[in-house]
Amino acid sequence: MEQNYASHLTHPVFKVISKELESSNEKAFVIGGFVRDLILGSTSKDIDIVVQGDGTLFAQNIAKILRVKKVSVFKNYGTAHFKYKDIDVEFVGARKESYSEKSRNPEVAPGTLEEDQFRRDFTINALAIDLHPEKFGALIDPFNGIADLEEGIIKTPLDPSITFQDDPLRMLRAIRFATRLSFKLDIACLRSIKEQSERIKIISRERITEELNKIILTNEPSRGFKLLKSTNLLAFVFPELLNLSGIETIKGKSHKDNFLHTLQVLDNISEHTNSLWLRWSAIMHDIAKPATKRFDAKVGWTFHGHEELGSKMVPRIFKYHRLPLDSKMKYVQKMVRLHLRPIALVKGNVTDTAIRRLLNEAGDDIDDLMMLCNADITSKNEFKVKKYRENFKIVSRKLEEVEEKDKIRNFQPPVTGEDIMKTFNIGPCYEIGVIKSRIKEAILEGEIENSVEQAKLLMLACGKELGLTAVHSEQ
Repeated sequence: MEQNYASHLTHPVFKVISKELESSNEKAFVIGGFVRDLILGSTSKDIDIVVQGDGTLFAQNIAKILRVKKVSVFKNYGTAHFKYKDIDVEFVGARKESYSEKSRNPEVAPGTLEEDQFRRDFTINALAIDLHPEKFGALIDPFNGIADLEEGIIKTPLDPSITFQDDPLRMLRAIRFATRLSFKLDIACLRSIKEQSERIKIISRERITEELNKIILTNEPSRGFKLLKSTNLLAFVFPELLNLSGIETIKGKSHKDNFLHTLQVLDNISEHTNSLWLRWSAIMHDIAKPATKRFDAKVGWTFHGHEELGSKMVPRIFKYHRLPLDSKMKYVQKMVRLHLRPIALVKGNVTDTAIRRLLNEAGDDIDDLMMLCNADITSKNEFKVKKYRENFKIVSRKLEEVEEKDKIRNFQPPVTGEDIMKTFNIGPCYEIGVIKSRIKEAILEGEIENSVEQAKLLMLACGKELGLTAVHSEQ
C-alpha cells in the first residue's frame, strides 16, 4: 500500500501548515480519523493536527494566514479549533497521558509524536502523516495500522487491558468502529472488553448514549448490538434491550427471540432511512414484550398490550439515556403505540373506517409508521413474508385513496367549540365535548363527510338530543 500521501493532501490547510513549518523548529502531523479515512478511500470533514510544540499558538498562526477570524482555544486541554470553509480543523500539542483507576480523565503532559500515538485508542487511528516540507506526505505507522486496515481488524496499540482500563469508553468506540467499518474485533480486544465490561459504569450516560447513537446510525447497526451483547456491555448500557433476548418453550410451543427480531427490524428500516428517531422506534417497538409475555395452552405465547406498555416505557428509557424529552420522544412513543395497527389491517379486512382512524392518529407520521411496520415483517417463512408484503401494498394504496377523498390526516372537526357555544348560546360545558366527539366519530366512521355543512347538521341534531335549543338557525 502507498506509503506517501502527498498527492492526497490537496486541502489549503495542509499547504499553509507545511509552508509555516519551513521557518519553524516545530513539527506537525495530520493524525487519526482523517488519515484512516483517506487510506480507506473515503473523505472526512475533520482534520486533527498534532504539533510538537505549542499547538494553540501554532493554530492561531495558521488561522491568521488563512484569514480565519474565529479560533476557539481551550487552554486546559491544550487544543485549538477553527472552521475553514467546509472543514473543521483541530490542533493539539503532542502529549502523553496517565490515568487513575477511578476516572477516565487523564493527567496530561507535553510529549513527542510517538508518545501521542501510544495514547491513541486503536492502531488504525494512530496513523499519522508528516506535514514538514522535507517529508511532506510520509506515513508514520508505528503499530502496523495499515495491515489492520487491510485485514479489517480493530486492535489497540498497547495491551487492550491497559487501553480499556485507562478509558472504558474505548470499549464502546471499538464496537462502534467495528460496526461502522464492518471490521472484526481483535481476539485480545474481545477478551479484554468482556473482562472489563462492568467498568463502563464510570462513564457518563451522555457519552455512552453518544456512542450508542453512532452505532444506531451505521449501515448495519445489528452488528454493533450483537457485539455489545457478546461482550456483556449491553447489560450495563441498555438492559431493557438485553431482556428481549432468549427463547422459551412450553408444551412444544416457542416464541421467537425478540432481541434478534428487533435487530432485524432495525437493519430493515436502516436500509430506507437515516432518521435516528425512526431507528430508535425500531429498537423500542417490542421493548415491553418481556413484561407482557404470557402462555396460553390454546394459542401459545401472547404479548397482549405490549405496544401500549412499550409506549409508556419510552419516557423512562429516554430519561435514562439522556435523550431529548421533547417532540422526538413523543414521536417515538407514537410509533411504538401504533406499530401494530397497520399489521392488523394487513391481516384483516381493510375498511375505510379503520384507515380513517389510523390516518387521524398517525397524522403526518403515517409514512414513517408504514415504513416501521413494513420493516417489522420478519419471518423465515418466505411465503408468509411475501403474502404480508403484498397485503401491505394494498393497505398503502388504500391509505392514499382515503386521504385523497376524506382529508383525514391531522384533521380537526369542522365545527369548533366556539361554533357550538354561539349556535346554542351556551358557555363552556360538558355538552360541547359530547357534540365534538360525536361529530369526529361520525366522520371517522364514514357516517358523514368531512365537511362544515354536514358537521353542522349533525351538531344541530346532537344539540336537540341533549336538550339544547339553537338560537342561530341559519347554521
